[in-house]
Amino acid sequence: MQRAGLTRERLVLAGAELADEIGFAAVTVSELARRAGVKVPSLYSHVRNSQDLRTGVALLALEDLADRGSAALAGRAGKDALAALANVYRDYAREHPGRYAAAQMPLDTETALGSAGPRHSQMTRAILRGYDLAEPDQTHAVRLLGSVFHGYVSLELTGGFSHSAPDSAESWVRILDALDAMLRAWPPTPER
Repeated sequence: MQRAGLTRERLVLAGAELADEIGFAAVTVSELARRAGVKVPSLYSHVRNSQDLRTGVALLALEDLADRGSAALAGRAGKDALAALANVYRDYAREHPGRYAAAQMPLDTETALGSAGPRHSQMTRAILRGYDLAEPDQTHAVRLLGSVFHGYVSLELTGGFSHSAPDSAESWVRILDALDAMLRAWPPTPER
């Protein structure tokens, strides 16, 4: 990356590539400058600091995941849609572990609302329309699915399932089957 070609977009993409290589937590302006062969001050006209760089990577990852999710959901409903979105998250995490970690980064409210983050919730809610869940159960189900998808993927990425049979891919399919069955048989909201 030459100094004249520095832009925020290029730096954020380079930061995302760096995150996939060395881990999201290790992404800093100084490490990016070292890798790019430029001096740290030359980056500060494009990113304020390492936190700003990591926020940019998080926003990029959220956008990329939302775009992939939208494409995967097109024309699907019910269990097919559930599996399609779940597989987008799992595949993205395996392909881009640093970016996936970035997508989990807490953002301030204004940044989060302006990001692709709300699209993720909308996609999950679109899946749930096929299961005929009303509020507040729909929100409970959104939280459940997010917890299962991200929890499983995070454990799998750290080798949490590599020491026993069956293979984690087999468990993943069974978990998606169980989620589908549970969503179809969602218990009624208790009377208060």
